[in-house]
Amino acid sequence: MLSSIFDAFVKESPISIMMRGLMESVFRPQRLEEIFESHSKLQYTRELLFSSLVDLLSLVVCGIHPSVNAAYKAKATELTITRGALYQKLNGIETEVSAALLRETATELGQLIEQMGGQMPPLLAGYQVQILDGNALAATEHRLQVLRSVAVAPLPGKSLVVLDPVLRLAVNMFACEDGHAQERRLFGQVLVSVKLGQLWIADRNMCTREFLCGIAQRQPAFVIRAHQNLPWKALDELQSAAVVEAGELFEQTVQIEYQEYVLQLRRIVLRLAQPTRHGDQEIVVLSNLPQTAASPTVVSQLYRERWQVEGLFLSVATNFEGEIKTLAYPKAALFSFALALINYNILATLRAALTSVHWGEQGERVSDFYGVDEIQGTYRGMMIAIAPEHWQCFQVLSLSDLPNC
Repeated sequence: MLSSIFDAFVKESPISIMMRGLMESVFRPQRLEEIFESHSKLQYTRELLFSSLVDLLSLVVCGIHPSVNAAYKAKATELTITRGALYQKLNGIETEVSAALLRETATELGQLIEQMGGQMPPLLAGYQVQILDGNALAATEHRLQVLRSVAVAPLPGKSLVVLDPVLRLAVNMFACEDGHAQERRLFGQVLVSVKLGQLWIADRNMCTREFLCGIAQRQPAFVIRAHQNLPWKALDELQSAAVVEAGELFEQTVQIEYQEYVLQLRRIVLRLAQPTRHGDQEIVVLSNLPQTAASPTVVSQLYRERWQVEGLFLSVATNFEGEIKTLAYPKAALFSFALALINYNILATLRAALTSVHWGEQGERVSDFYGVDEIQGTYRGMMIAIAPEHWQCFQVLSLSDLPNC
């Protein structure tokens, strides 16, 4: 009987079955509790398991339930705690736990994508590209007593997110509970994660002497748009390098200094045939890539790939509830955003699976919006027809067995 019900959903809504099965594997309770125990410094488990909290909030993030309170009511018979205890636990999730949850689940999903052959071609041979960009969470409701008399809506947090363009996954997050802080406050955390063989691509907000020199000292490469306030010294004249569709490319060698560390860079200028929507007449990029690895044209093309991380943020904002207005506590807000990124990664893994089996490179055309819409419309009925205990088989499957399900 159950087999026939599964078959019906597989036939009519295969992406819903795939999504739930992959969520069962990624959010398997034992693994989640290990991540919590390894990275939590202040919180501990008493009555509510971290895995139960992830399961509940994921239903809100995916739009299955409209609010945390609604999800709590739907799962009230399974939970043995009060609503107040639930919010207290949620508001105390440490940012290190949220970041570790994203990082470690992304590692597993990345291995699965590689196993299926669903990864994209490398942007530059010999380099592991990391695209970095910042995200400020949207203003929340005035739920905290201290905010009741403040006219401006509070910003619950800020983060820097790293996208792997080959896997199309958000692979890391650096979080800050102060939504009004500058992104530069997080650069130290980013530099700790920088590894040899990587190529970092970022916008001009990341262009500081400390950050550029910090990356170079660790020996990876970078392609970062120049900030107009960055001090530099020209070592030769700006010379024409190539003519491309967008305009004309020029290049020169420049030098910057930070705390007695001297760094020589390639300064590549694209003088646009048509100004940008912001009125920019040229785009200036700084890079320490050697000439033998990337021509000025290639460097310019690499920087243009930064749009991919903006596409990630757009998809998360459009398809998931990662910025819940009622979660005014920064830790809770950042935790929900991390879960939105993880669910985006799960959806990206499904897209990679379809790419590897059915459409090849045309898998990029698979719509996140319609995929999420299909899942939201099917999920509740599917979970009624197929009881939760029947999904637990996905928790014990090895990563290598998942593509064969």
